[in-house]
Amino acid sequence: MDIRPRDNASSWQQKAYRVIFESDTRAGQLFDIALLIAIVLSVVAVMLESVTSISARYGSILRAVEWVFTGLFLFEYLMRLLVVRRPLNYALSWLGIIDFLAIVPTLAALVLAGSRYLLVIRTLRLLRVFRIFKLGQFIGEGEFIISALRASRFKILVFLSSVVTLAVVVGTLMYVVEGGQNGFTSIPKSIYWAIVTMTTVGYGDISPVTVLGQTLASVLMILGYAIIAVPTGIVSAQMALPAGGRPSYKRVVCHVCQATDHRDDADFCWHCGEKL
Repeated sequence: MDIRPRDNASSWQQKAYRVIFESDTRAGQLFDIALLIAIVLSVVAVMLESVTSISARYGSILRAVEWVFTGLFLFEYLMRLLVVRRPLNYALSWLGIIDFLAIVPTLAALVLAGSRYLLVIRTLRLLRVFRIFKLGQFIGEGEFIISALRASRFKILVFLSSVVTLAVVVGTLMYVVEGGQNGFTSIPKSIYWAIVTMTTVGYGDISPVTVLGQTLASVLMILGYAIIAVPTGIVSAQMALPAGGRPSYKRVVCHVCQATDHRDDADFCWHCGEKL
């Protein structure tokens, strides 16, 4: 993302750029802090408007406040486009898209009723707090977690596939055992019950009545506790590795047992102990 100032920027554009994009200056810090406060207040106003009793008394005031904040954010967005070297580059960046989406819901409410409640997307702009208060080290920790999740994605995919298969099988069995008279009116609804039970959520809208159904449900509930622990263990084990990554392996095949996947620092076969 190219957010450098314009080459032939006028004096006001240079000053505006320093205030808007450079949090190292006092004016830039005050601008960003004021922006964060405005974001929080605008989201609070939208939340309060969704409360019937508050909306009945102060609805018009809250809507006016919402339009004021939207006008401020629109002005800020346009200023950002005016002071950067490549406005389109910024507009298509993820920060630019979030800034734009913070404005759209209020304008869309003129056509689609209720869409203004999507203004809560403005809370994503609070991520600027990492830049304002020099919390960049937390971004590195976030990348560490993402790296561990990325390295574990195949294990998690296999795990989720197994869980889905189990939910389909158990849901189908419950449909056969309980039947529609006990609330299991279809296989999809029975699978929904299996997922809710397996994840230990337990809404209670459907429950087995027969002894066999209750036994199957009990087994599924116990399995649910074990299933919850698996993805946590996978990711935790991956994070325990250096830099959140997996150990590297060399492509060497043992000439005795044909074992593969030997670590880079291995001199002997992990399976038979033969020298590599």
